[in-house]
Amino acid sequence: MKITAVDACVLTVPTPKPIALEFPHHKLVVAEIATDEGVKGLGYSLVFGGAGAESVLTYLETRLKPLLLGEDPLAVERLWDKMYRGDRGVRRVGIAGMALSALDIGLWDIAGKNAKQPLYRLWGGATDRVACYGSGGWGKYTEKDLIAEAERYAAKGCRYYKMKIHDPDPLANRRRVESVKKALGPRVRMMVDVNQKLDVTANIRQAAVLEDLDLVWYEEPVLADDLAACGEVAQRIRIPVATGENNYNRFEFRELIERKAATYLMPDVCRANGYSETLRIAHLAAAHQVQVSPHVVYELSIQVCGAISNGFLVELMDWMPEDLFQEIPQCRDGFIALPRKPGHGLELAPGAVQKYRTA
Repeated sequence: MKITAVDACVLTVPTPKPIALEFPHHKLVVAEIATDEGVKGLGYSLVFGGAGAESVLTYLETRLKPLLLGEDPLAVERLWDKMYRGDRGVRRVGIAGMALSALDIGLWDIAGKNAKQPLYRLWGGATDRVACYGSGGWGKYTEKDLIAEAERYAAKGCRYYKMKIHDPDPLANRRRVESVKKALGPRVRMMVDVNQKLDVTANIRQAAVLEDLDLVWYEEPVLADDLAACGEVAQRIRIPVATGENNYNRFEFRELIERKAATYLMPDVCRANGYSETLRIAHLAAAHQVQVSPHVVYELSIQVCGAISNGFLVELMDWMPEDLFQEIPQCRDGFIALPRKPGHGLELAPGAVQKYRTA
């Protein structure tokens, strides 16, 4: 089998309210990998909020695509290494990491289809359903928006809900969390997300006023580049720390583990150099008894959590229109059943590219 073509584009997808209050749209950098045997693989990277998507596409087209043409798509490990080492002067983080991710996901889709197995089973098959948490609660939401969104996820059976704490006043954040917690009652546990907005001192102060609320985790407290600061926060607050959505390779995650900087690691398969590197990160975490809860793109992440024994939760962010994918896995009673289709099981809906393609 040989790769004959890689067709890539950017899709601009509007978001519904209330998410649109914070992000009016997201963008997908989509790559379809074609082979001489007719098997095709779909890969994509979600560019949250859309910024930089065109740069991801350019790097994919000009630097990575030429490395794949004519190659055997089933040699995923070799091709991943070829792409990862293809530019020694450009680290595979940010734009380059997202471009590599889209192609690696597409290659694994071909591998699964060729083996006639869903990816989670191809990788070992720990479980055929994965628990999820509802995610949103952005800073621009009103209290009414927050509660309505949290209750919508709870109605789907989600036993966890995550919201942002973006107000500069720690007590204002406390009041917002309390309001949602009161509305949900004991049926749903909560997490909070700082989104890198505070320094060490401010995080210690913020966490101190939330410690009695039985939060599952306190997410991404400091700049993702500053692993030492994340470690310091984790050691000095009494809420478990979760982080990793903006870390891109196993070497960064190794340092997070060594610094005891997180109880939960959150690789994003669209940023962390695809399925290949995300699986390495997950297995590294397992060797240190650390749980993995992948960041967003739950429809892709469920394959990873279904394959590993240390998967915790996937992040259900309900933003996609019904006409983007042919069939999207749904939450039922707080769990998402893994698709039985070979590969990752996703296909773009007819007309989706024409409707959402960025000019």
